[in-house]
Amino acid sequence: MDLFNKENPIPLAEQLRPQTLQDIYGQTHLLSDKSGLRVMLDSNHISSFLLWGPPGVGKTTLARVIAKHSGLYFKQISAVLAGVAELRKIFDEAKQARKNGIGTLLFVDEIHRFNRSQQDSLLPYVEDGTVILGGATTENPGFEVNAALLSRLLVFILHRLDTEALQQILQRAEQIRDKILPLTDDARQRFLQMADGDARFLLNGADILFDSATNNSGADKINIDDLQTILQQRVPLYDKAEDSHYNLISALHKSLRGSDCDAALYWMARMLDGGEDPLYLLRRLTRFAYEDIGMADPQACIQAINAWQTYQRLGSPEGDIAIGHLVVYLATAPKSNAAYMAHKASLRAAKQHGSLAPPQHILNAPNKFMKEIGYGEGYQYDHDAEDGFSGQNYFPEAMKRESYYQPVARGFERDIQKRLDYFQQLRQKKKCD
Repeated sequence: MDLFNKENPIPLAEQLRPQTLQDIYGQTHLLSDKSGLRVMLDSNHISSFLLWGPPGVGKTTLARVIAKHSGLYFKQISAVLAGVAELRKIFDEAKQARKNGIGTLLFVDEIHRFNRSQQDSLLPYVEDGTVILGGATTENPGFEVNAALLSRLLVFILHRLDTEALQQILQRAEQIRDKILPLTDDARQRFLQMADGDARFLLNGADILFDSATNNSGADKINIDDLQTILQQRVPLYDKAEDSHYNLISALHKSLRGSDCDAALYWMARMLDGGEDPLYLLRRLTRFAYEDIGMADPQACIQAINAWQTYQRLGSPEGDIAIGHLVVYLATAPKSNAAYMAHKASLRAAKQHGSLAPPQHILNAPNKFMKEIGYGEGYQYDHDAEDGFSGQNYFPEAMKRESYYQPVARGFERDIQKRLDYFQQLRQKKKCD
């Protein structure tokens, strides 16, 4: 056979591409009888839709199955490559097909890559029914898709494939190839973990492993170390500028607030392993020390600044331990947002009461005129008081005293509450006297 006429073998990912809804693995929430997608398909009234999910979970495949199920002509483009001329050609073809009684499903992969004007250009053709629009995105559509377009789309969320779904796909691949992957039990589990919910990675890797077994005559099973060498380590799914960035920092923050030290360390590690800027993490951890721990443990703020300075002096990887140390400290510290809430309450009060002047007795009188008009008159120097506390009013005279700071009965704030109660008792006593 002529080497140059030999056809390339069809990749496993293409051989196993599902053709019907029953062939799709791992998205049962979308395919159950009562799901919005299933109702839409069963009624054969297909609305424009958007498929949102991580790579390799079957967004393009599901769009193809929807078109096939509904008898629609399927036209796929990539938002990275398609231009205005190509879109116009597709719309002209769709109009002609519509006259012949055939609908067109225009599937735009990575639709978030279209700019605002390109997304807006789709609207008239969606509204008049020239095309049914199907979009796919790995990014949060609330951020990346224009509101006008998003309001006309049904959003279906595809989940990362779990181990059971990946195992089913792998077994199907072995049936197609009529052989079992030559992996030890541990290596097989590690291979499923390496896929990280991505069926495309799984099947491309399986292709390589099948070929590797052929080259080695299938003599020995591949262990974990050999697997790592053959496939290398997959880079974690993480984009510092996109949705996963915000999801993981939210997970870290809430794990810290919930005093779950191990979970907080896990999310910290996920972000660092994904390439997050350690200084960003340190900024957020310092903010957490003030917002969620506050005066329950005033040392938390000092620990945060110390960790920040340590990292700046050492850098990675030596300075990374300082970040882990800080995460452990913050997770295990007593929590209180009382100072944070007091800050917000005082800001609201400042806006509400406007430009009220301080009472005259606490105003300085640096010259004779100011003394003559009453500045500083009646001020009581607290250090001269018997208890070191005068109990004078420091709020504007036209404003009633308000309470913003409400300590909790945790950590150092228990002692602070005792002090506040003591001051209030003195204040009441001096008022009665």
